Amino acid sequence: MTTSSRTAANLYALAAIGLWASLATLGASLAHVPPFLLTGLGLLAGSLIALPLARFDPRRLAVPWRTLGIGVYGLFGYHFLLFTALRLAPPVEANLVNYLWPLGIVLMAPLILPGVRLGPAHVLAALAGFAGAAIAILGRAPSGMPVADAAGGHAALGYACAAGAAFIWSSYSLLTKRLAMTGRGFPTAAIGGFGLVSGVLALACHALLEPAVSLSARDVLLIAVLALGPLGGAFFLWDRALKLGDARQIGVLSYLTPLLSTLLLLWASGRPLSGNVALATALILGAAVLGTRAR
Repeated sequence: MTTSSRTAANLYALAAIGLWASLATLGASLAHVPPFLLTGLGLLAGSLIALPLARFDPRRLAVPWRTLGIGVYGLFGYHFLLFTALRLAPPVEANLVNYLWPLGIVLMAPLILPGVRLGPAHVLAALAGFAGAAIAILGRAPSGMPVADAAGGHAALGYACAAGAAFIWSSYSLLTKRLAMTGRGFPTAAIGGFGLVSGVLALACHALLEPAVSLSARDVLLIAVLALGPLGGAFFLWDRALKLGDARQIGVLSYLTPLLSTLLLLWASGRPLSGNVALATALILGAAVLGTRAR
């Protein structure tokens, strides 16, 4: 792997991370839309990005059934368990458990990717990144109110679902990288097929589990933005990053997601930067520098 390909991969990953960071702010504007409906529409619309990548030939999106299964496992499985976790457990704490996925990418890389080993710098960077993510996420909780008070008696199941979501996204990311390393890779345009099937499944969950709602023109516009960004374009960028780069480095960089998300929420709400966010920034940026320099 050349230095130029590593750099390009990190840039693709940072672009995906930047798009994912906007999800919380956009989601706050669409909080009245049921989450499975929001995800289903976002994934379906986001899958259209694949058409120009495939030169408007749907046959270029075809992949083996096993590969399609891995894609749906990642996109649908992750969102299904995450939304279930947020329903059952305190959202702040469940989201923190969910952000074990970058750590999972780093620590599971030697188990899934041939020829990949972990060095002390990778482990230290991943742990520092998780500490920074924890500080950034827990700092969002309203002052004077325990974050655990938001859930009922199903919190343990919610935490298990959040951990499952983290495992699914980290393993999906590494499995797609493994396919590329072993000569069974798929074109990035195939992410559109993953999103299409996952979107249909999410809408089925909406029909079964959520109330029907009417969408305004503003809702439709914001959902289109979601489709271009965190629920569409980000997946294509993420796939490209993993195919070109070092999964261990990309895993560490991923801890920028909760930090940037928090900073964007603070900016959107007009709240000042707090000391915990400043500390989180230092930890995560330090982890990113250490992780990207480790070999």
